[in-house]
Amino acid sequence: MERAPVTKILLSLHVLAAIVAIGPVTVAASMFPPAARRAVPAGGHAPDASAVSTVALLHRICRVYAGVGLTVPLLGFATGAAMGVLGSGWLVTSIALTAAAAGILVAFVLPRQEELLGQLNGEQAVEHRSTVQLAMFTGIFNLLWATVTVLMVVRPGSTTGA
Repeated sequence: MERAPVTKILLSLHVLAAIVAIGPVTVAASMFPPAARRAVPAGGHAPDASAVSTVALLHRICRVYAGVGLTVPLLGFATGAAMGVLGSGWLVTSIALTAAAAGILVAFVLPRQEELLGQLNGEQAVEHRSTVQLAMFTGIFNLLWATVTVLMVVRPGSTTGA
């Protein structure tokens, strides 16, 4: 195969992987904090079993799709190499932001989700402060991915950019 079709295939796979893998994580992670708050009814009664299962599902989506999301940077590196842009500033910045987003997901979002889910499964009250903090980390994670997406579309200084 010639270089252009391979590049187009890799780029298509990279974009599809980003949509299929990162999209569900960003949405489920954003839904998690308010769902965790709603799981415990006002008055401090035991958590609602249906609401707890929803929270558990959102966490499972985040965990599974975070693993699937590893394909995004792998395909991104392959695409960048095929396009000959691995040293471009926009790509290096995107790589750094992707690493930061992954770090926030692994170090802050997923562990806090597990902690809150554990509290709900133990029929404990969930502190509002904990869900607000999780929402903040989730927002930072989502903002980093949005920035990477813009960089991938705009590619400032790139000879291959729009």
